[in-house]
Amino acid sequence: MASLELLTPHLSKIKIPTSQQLIYKDECVYSFDNPESETGLYVSLTSFLGFGRNYVEQYYQKTGNAVFLHIAREKKPIPEPEQTGDGPEKKITRLAIGVEGGFDPECGKAKYTYTDHYNIVVLPGFQSFPWPNDALPEVIKKSVQGILDAESPFKIAEMAALHGTWDGEKREVSVHAVDLQQLDNGIKIPPSGWKCQKCDLTNNLWLNLTDGSILCGRRFFDGSGGNDHAVEHYRETGYPLAVKLGTITAEGKGDVFSYAEDDMVEDPYLANHLKHFGINVQQLQKTEKSMVELELELNRRTGEWNTLQESGSELRPLHGPALTGLNNLGNSCYINSVLQVMFRMPDFVRRFVEGAPEIFSTFPEDPVNDFNVQTAKVGVGLISGRYSFPGEVDGSQQGISPHMYRQLIGKGHPEFMTKRQQDAHEFFLHFLTLLERNSRHKPNPSDCLKFGVEERLQCSESLGVRYTRRAEHHLPLPVPIVAATNAAQVREYEARRAQAEASGQRLDPSHMVRPMIPFQACLESFMKEEAVEQFFSSALNKKVTARKITRLATFPDYLLIQLKKFTIKEDWTPAKLDVAVDMPWEVDLSSLRGHGLQPGETLLPEAASDAPAPVYDESLMAKLLDMGFPVEACKKALYYTNNSSMEAASEWLMEHMTDWDFANKFEPPGSKPADACAVAVDPASVEQITGMGFTPSQAAKALQATGGDVGRALDWIFSRAEQLDVDEEPAPAAQDRSLGCRDGSEKYKLVAFISHMGTSTMVGHYVCHILHEGRWVIFNDNKVALSENPPKDLGYLYLYERV
Repeated sequence: MASLELLTPHLSKIKIPTSQQLIYKDECVYSFDNPESETGLYVSLTSFLGFGRNYVEQYYQKTGNAVFLHIAREKKPIPEPEQTGDGPEKKITRLAIGVEGGFDPECGKAKYTYTDHYNIVVLPGFQSFPWPNDALPEVIKKSVQGILDAESPFKIAEMAALHGTWDGEKREVSVHAVDLQQLDNGIKIPPSGWKCQKCDLTNNLWLNLTDGSILCGRRFFDGSGGNDHAVEHYRETGYPLAVKLGTITAEGKGDVFSYAEDDMVEDPYLANHLKHFGINVQQLQKTEKSMVELELELNRRTGEWNTLQESGSELRPLHGPALTGLNNLGNSCYINSVLQVMFRMPDFVRRFVEGAPEIFSTFPEDPVNDFNVQTAKVGVGLISGRYSFPGEVDGSQQGISPHMYRQLIGKGHPEFMTKRQQDAHEFFLHFLTLLERNSRHKPNPSDCLKFGVEERLQCSESLGVRYTRRAEHHLPLPVPIVAATNAAQVREYEARRAQAEASGQRLDPSHMVRPMIPFQACLESFMKEEAVEQFFSSALNKKVTARKITRLATFPDYLLIQLKKFTIKEDWTPAKLDVAVDMPWEVDLSSLRGHGLQPGETLLPEAASDAPAPVYDESLMAKLLDMGFPVEACKKALYYTNNSSMEAASEWLMEHMTDWDFANKFEPPGSKPADACAVAVDPASVEQITGMGFTPSQAAKALQATGGDVGRALDWIFSRAEQLDVDEEPAPAAQDRSLGCRDGSEKYKLVAFISHMGTSTMVGHYVCHILHEGRWVIFNDNKVALSENPPKDLGYLYLYERV
C-alpha cells in the first residue's frame, strides 16, 4: 500500500462540497465512460468533475489537481423467474412513457444488482488508498463523504422533468372550474338517449357545463369524430368547459375540455357541475372511449407505428462504429433522431469527432456547460463504436445516454428543457442556432446545409422586378392533398371504415389506404407563383399586388427537406396529415434553380420615398398575442389583412404558420430593409458588443437592425457572424449572390430520413433511417438494426446528399 505521505502536498487543493455543489459522479464529462466501465470513473476532489481513464491524466497535467475518488461499479444480473409459455402481452392503456399502463422504455431489458467499490487515487502514479479508511486526512474524508452523499445532477434534472416519465394524460386543474358560471335555464339532462342539438350524431357528444347544451365534438384528422358543433358553440358563447358524455364515472371523473385553455383539463368540481343539470354521477357508467383511448386507437389504426418501426420484420441488430444507439431519456427520441442524422455529414464529423482532441485539450473550467465539448462528446460517442456492442435480448444496445447534452441544449428553452414530446424540425433549428453562436472564428459544420434562396417580386402594374436573397438551412415543401393519385380508393376505404365503426368493428390497420402524393406535386406547389398584397411599388409610390416566385440561388452539399405535414386545424388543435409521399431515392432539382435578373426585365428603382409606416390595430394585436403567436407574425397577419377582423388575421396565421420567416422581423414588402435605415446607437451598447470580439461597425449594424436592443442585437449578430466577416471587406458580385453558400450540382440521393409516429407533434415517437455503407439502418433510440423495408413514403424530414 502507498504511503499516506503522498497525499500531504495536495491537501491544500482538496475541497469539501457544499449542498449546492454539483458533483459529476455518474459519467465522464468528456466521454460516456462511467463507474460500470472497465476502468471505472475518477471524480476530482477539487473540481468534483468525473473523468474516464482516457482523460484523467490529461486533466491532471493541465490543472495539477491530483487526488480523485475512484468508483468501480460491479453489476450482476438478477435471474428472471421461470415462465411457462410466452405469457400475456402487456397491454398499453395509457398515453404515457414510464408510468403504469404506459409504454415502458425498460421493457425487455435485463435487471441487475449493483455494488460500488471506492478508492482514493493520487496521480501521476495512480497510487491507491482504500475507502473507507480512518487513517486518511480529515479533509479528504469529508470531501469523499460529501461526494458520496450528494445527489446526482442527472437525478436532480430527472426530478425537475418528472423523473424519466412522460404522461400524455396528466392534466392541470382548469382555471375556470372554481367559479364556473352555470345558467339557471331549467335544463335537466336525461341519463341516456343523448343526441347532438345541431345534427343527428349520437356519439362523441359533449355537454357544455355552463348552459347544458349537448353538441358533437371535433372531426379527427382521419375524418372520424364529430361535426365540430361543440367548438362552434364555444366560439359563439365563450362558455369554456365541456365534458364528454359517456366518459363520466361514478367517482365523478370524466374527459373535460377547456376551449379557453385549449387543452384537456381537470375539473375537481365535476360532480357538482353535473348535479346542476340533474345528473347523478353515481348512476352513470362509462360507455364511450376517452380521448386518450381514441388517441391510442388512432395510432394503432393507422398502422403507422408498426410500419415505421418495421415491427413486422425480424430486424437484425447491428453494432460497431457509427452504429451506436441513443437511450431515450423520457421522450428524447426527437433529439436522438436529429443527432444521429447530423453526425452522418462529414462536416460535423470533422468539427466534432476528428476535432475532439483539440476541443478537449482546452480543459475548460466548466466542460459540462461548454457546447463544443459536449457536442464533441456526443459525436465521438456515436461514431467511435466504443459504446456499440451486442446488448440486451430484445436487440437494444447499452448505447449512450446524453444526459449532460440534453440539459445543456435545453437550458433556458421553455420546451426542450421539459420531457414533453417536441417537433424534431423545431429542435433541428434550435440546434443550428446554438451551433451558430458557438462557431465564432471556427468552421460551422451547418454550412454544408446552407443554401441561398432567391425571391423574385414583380409589380403587377409597372411590371418592374426586385430580387432578394437570403440563406436558409432547410427546404419546406407543402403536401397538396388534392394531388393524391388514389383519391377514389381513399374515399372507398373511408366509407368502409365508417360502416365498420358504425357496426362496432374495426378494419385491419395493415389494410389502411392513405392518400398517395407524388413528390413532383409537392415541388410544383412550392414553385407556384404567389400573390403578395400590400406591396409598396417604388416605381409607382403606392401599394399594389405583386407576384412572388421562390427559387434556390445555390444548392448545398446536403439538402434537408421538410414535408409540411403538421398543421393547425380550424379549432386551433395541432394535427398531422396522414399521407404517403412518394419521395425519390434520387432526384434532379434543376427546375428549382434561380437565375437572377433576366434579359428584358427592369429592376424596380430604389424607393424615392419610404413606404408609409404600417399601423396595427392595438385591440386585435393584443388578442393575437394572448393566443401565443410571436409579435412579428401578428404584425404580418394584421398588415396583410388590413386590420379587418380577428377572424381574417387568425386565418392568415393558420395558413402561414410553417413559413420560413413566420417569426422573423417584419419588413413591409417593398420597404427598405431595417438594417439599411440609419438609427442612432448607444456607444455603451457598441462597447458591450465589441467586448465579445466583434468590430465597432458590426456592433453598430446589429444595433441598428434591432432598434438598439443589446440582447436582440447579439442574436442578430451571431446568426450573421460569417456574413458580417465577409461584409468587412468589399465582396465580389458572385459572393454577394451566393451569400457565402457552397454551390454545385442539383442532383441528389437520399441518405437519411426522420419519421414521426402519432397524430400531432405533441404525442408519438420519432425514429430515423440512415444509409450506412450501402445499407439502410433503422435507429430506434438504443435499438440499431438492418432495415428491411425503409418506409421512405411516411417520413417527415429527409436528408439528400449531392451526387
